Amino acid sequence: MLTLAVLIPLLAAAVLALAPVGAGAARWTATGAPALSLLALIAVWAGGGEGFRAVAEAPWIPTLGIAWRVGVDGMSLALALMSALIFVAASAWPMEVHHPRSYYAWMAFLAGVSIGLFVTLDLIVFYVFFDLSLVGMYFLIGRWGHGEAQHAALKFFIYTLAGSLLILIGIIVLALNMPQMTFDMRAIIDSPPLAAAGMVPGLIFLAFVVGFGIKTPVFPVHTWLPPAHVNAPGPASAILAGVLLKMGTYGLIRMPMQMMPETFARWALPLAVVGVISILWGSIVAFAQDNLKRRIAYTSVNHMGYTVLGIAVAGSALGSEAARQMALTGAVVEMIAHGLITGALFLVAGAVWQRAGDYHLPNFGGLAGPAPRLTGAATLAAFASLGLPGLAGFVAELHIFLGTFAVYPWLGAIGLLGILITAALFLRMIRQMFFGDMPKERAGFTDLTGTETALLAGLLALVVLIGIWPAWLLELIDAAALIPVLGPGG
Repeated sequence: MLTLAVLIPLLAAAVLALAPVGAGAARWTATGAPALSLLALIAVWAGGGEGFRAVAEAPWIPTLGIAWRVGVDGMSLALALMSALIFVAASAWPMEVHHPRSYYAWMAFLAGVSIGLFVTLDLIVFYVFFDLSLVGMYFLIGRWGHGEAQHAALKFFIYTLAGSLLILIGIIVLALNMPQMTFDMRAIIDSPPLAAAGMVPGLIFLAFVVGFGIKTPVFPVHTWLPPAHVNAPGPASAILAGVLLKMGTYGLIRMPMQMMPETFARWALPLAVVGVISILWGSIVAFAQDNLKRRIAYTSVNHMGYTVLGIAVAGSALGSEAARQMALTGAVVEMIAHGLITGALFLVAGAVWQRAGDYHLPNFGGLAGPAPRLTGAATLAAFASLGLPGLAGFVAELHIFLGTFAVYPWLGAIGLLGILITAALFLRMIRQMFFGDMPKERAGFTDLTGTETALLAGLLALVVLIGIWPAWLLELIDAAALIPVLGPGG
């Protein structure tokens, strides 16, 4: 099932690249492929099991111990499910694009490699999918973006490729330090090869943190993100924020935290500080933005800072195991919540661009009258993003901060300021766009279509469901199975 979930979108991409189909057929092919992947992943979820499940393996480069290995635990399955859902929404989003067959081929390709990254159990295959995701997003931004799209695409690619090379170095060192060289994630997690002390473990930890930190992104390696979002088409921004950023935080958990637990515990506090700086920096800079998309982009730095803080707390050697599990649960829920919420916000931004060709917030106002459905969707997503109780963001942040206060209470207190600033920036955004007097140039602004409404409703319904009944997601994630066991020196 997991192999099918990866191959179906890739086959759809190949068909779209080769077959002369029209725009409508291309769009529904690109939508149907991740929808089938979603069904396959739901079947895996329904099958239940503990630890890594639905495992399949086939040799690829046997002399190096590299194989097509797939399998999921609760965290990777939750992220794969969310990714498939966001790709369905982004691919189905109605847009007028030039060369639609190529556009939807890249969407399907990116869906396949993104799902593949979350379900693979081989480090080299992980790296291959990580790099291929850069290629897909590079073309979506550079060819179908607007403004300085090509410059933004190049900056995105160079930054994240540099990070991926650091990750490759870490992967190679881990594999070479195993008793028998292997790239099997399960074997390395079960028997971490590097001790905590010494220069080499510290340097490899730094390589992973910087590499995945660029992808996440965290301060100060986040500067590629705002131009990539501002100049990308709305659906591509939804994928970038909803799916690709999660590759960074997923990698932080899967590799340095689970494969280098003692080294991670040694450096957890500096990583937690980076998370708090990202929380504050992202929210403060977002508050200062007059560009709708740039404001949403900087809130991603803020929210991924919450995730990094939760991961750092989970991997520390301080506090109780229950507190660390709570923080890790919050970090994974934050990944899911941020994907759904910010994916919806970027689709809203895409709808605004399609109608106005403008993101400058002072040029808007009074849209609640002609566009009540757009207003409702944007308001619900904004309140979810600022952590309103009853919505998914609150569940995630509550877990993160409860765990943080038990381990690094002073960092938790500082990080809470980010929630206050985030609330202010979103409330200001809603007031600027939807209330007050509508400028003359916005006369004739139309509301969401039926398709747009349905797609946003699907994403936001999950945001509400997680907020009022999170038990099903918390049981799926099973953070207790992700927390590494530290040795006597940890």
